[in-house]
Amino acid sequence: MLRDAAPNARAGATGKARVLRRQISLSEVLVWRVLRDRPGKLKFRRQHPSGPYILDFYCSDARLAVEVDGAGHNAPERQARDDRRDAFLAQAGIKTLRIPARDVLADLDSVVRGIVAAALTRLPLHHPAAPDGPPPRDKLGEDF
Repeated sequence: MLRDAAPNARAGATGKARVLRRQISLSEVLVWRVLRDRPGKLKFRRQHPSGPYILDFYCSDARLAVEVDGAGHNAPERQARDDRRDAFLAQAGIKTLRIPARDVLADLDSVVRGIVAAALTRLPLHHPAAPDGPPPRDKLGEDF
């Protein structure tokens, strides 16, 4: 598992995230039912606090935030707020994948396939070695 790149949660965000986990929308429930089973061996968290924001779903290995947006996100002021949020996360190396809630309700399977595909393309080719882990094999006299 890679080091989590998400900015630390601000004070009070964890409690708010716990409340939001109990007030999850239907489209988020449908997505979570699939993501919690670790498709593609990817671990997702739901309602994950990051900085001043709470992400609907977050895969730390892929550094991918998934936001399920309802109709309220179509308002111009909400779009501006979403753009600021996406820029904040991008500075931390986190890509935001926005999915309209109507797409989740219309075709959940293709939405989940898209999420998994996006996450898999963002995975590193290999995990970095632990700082105090064993040396590479060639340093041990083993030639492979």
